[in-house]
Amino acid sequence: MPAPAWTRSSVDETVEAVNALTARWAAEAMGGAGCPAGGTVFSAAGVWPLLAFLADAASGPARAELADAVGIPAEQAAGRAREFLTALGGLRGVDAALGLWTRRQLKVREEWAARLPPHTHRKLTGWRAVDRRALDAWAAEHSNGRITRMPADLSGDTQLLLASALALATRWIRPFTAECAVPYSGPWDGRRLAGLSRTTSLLDRVGVADTSAGHVTGLRVVGDRGIDVHLLLGEPDVPAGRVLAAGVDVLAGRRTLIPGDRLPPGEAGPGLTVEAVRNFYPVRPKLHVRTVAFDVAADHDLTAHADVFGLGSATGRSAGHFPGMTDKEVAVARARQSATAAFTDRGFEAAVVTAFEMGEGSARMPEPTYVNTEVHASFHRPFGFLAVHRVSRLVLAAGWVTDPQPYREAAAWQAQRNGEDFPQVRKRK
Repeated sequence: MPAPAWTRSSVDETVEAVNALTARWAAEAMGGAGCPAGGTVFSAAGVWPLLAFLADAASGPARAELADAVGIPAEQAAGRAREFLTALGGLRGVDAALGLWTRRQLKVREEWAARLPPHTHRKLTGWRAVDRRALDAWAAEHSNGRITRMPADLSGDTQLLLASALALATRWIRPFTAECAVPYSGPWDGRRLAGLSRTTSLLDRVGVADTSAGHVTGLRVVGDRGIDVHLLLGEPDVPAGRVLAAGVDVLAGRRTLIPGDRLPPGEAGPGLTVEAVRNFYPVRPKLHVRTVAFDVAADHDLTAHADVFGLGSATGRSAGHFPGMTDKEVAVARARQSATAAFTDRGFEAAVVTAFEMGEGSARMPEPTYVNTEVHASFHRPFGFLAVHRVSRLVLAAGWVTDPQPYREAAAWQAQRNGEDFPQVRKRK
């Protein structure tokens, strides 16, 4: 049966929510210290449906935090996640999958499992080596072989594993020319790099946006399966996370990208120069593009940025947070993502596998039948007193104690109880 059409009216809100998660993740993980020296790649689209299914099964603070991270009410989250995965799988050049593995003795709530995509649930054997091979094979199969290991520990406390896989590939409508590039400034100064170049007459493929991160130059490289790649160049010293978040703002229409054919001559933006060239005969405009090929890979610990993903409460082991998921109290033990991406003269490929491991949470204590009140009173600092007539509630005397009797008087009181004279009350002079 063909996948249902992914109509704009049905997914606008979901797309906005996933993109918002992308921007938050980028800003949080790379907003200050910058990205790792070897580069990085991540996918909020690989995390979002997992968070949505968790929100559907959660309760209490964990449910509220996950729903906030997902950007969709918790009661709608599972339906939206299933629609999202189905729509992804229906896109040309994109493969998407969801997997659920549980221990044999763990009972999954039927109503929750029914909201997952069909043929999702499998059982763990309990033999770590066997389960590891099966999970790694699943990751490789659904990432086109680019990720060969499921990002999960499978330690003894793993009760349940929920994972997603996403793979995409696109080929450029017009390939680049491969060449050697030797930059003459910046961090790559003097390095010999795998350069890519091409020339087109479509000036609107590039543009400049004035964003909260400063001016950002954006280049859209058009692919053959409805998938494009946007290259973003920010001003020097602006953190990577801010530039990526600015790119999301441009996609959402919150920032306007001024296309190349409307830019004034001169340095129009980061890495972008506009020239007015005189000719003796009419010629078409030209956009000369030079960039570099790349192949990056990264592993992410999502719990390191728990607040971004709404996992603050969900990772607490003091209680179970997902009563709608299983018959046992569970909490998020680990959440990780492995991702790769390659940009070449012919096209672009990326693959992502995300895994959430659930461990045991503390079981809720049964509600007591009887309630016994315990009160602890301590007057170890200055205090007041009232002498009250019981019937009329008239205050007969009131006072404030700041200087209690010293210990020696307590010793005299003990002596009187032993038959000695009672000490005289101190008189007011």
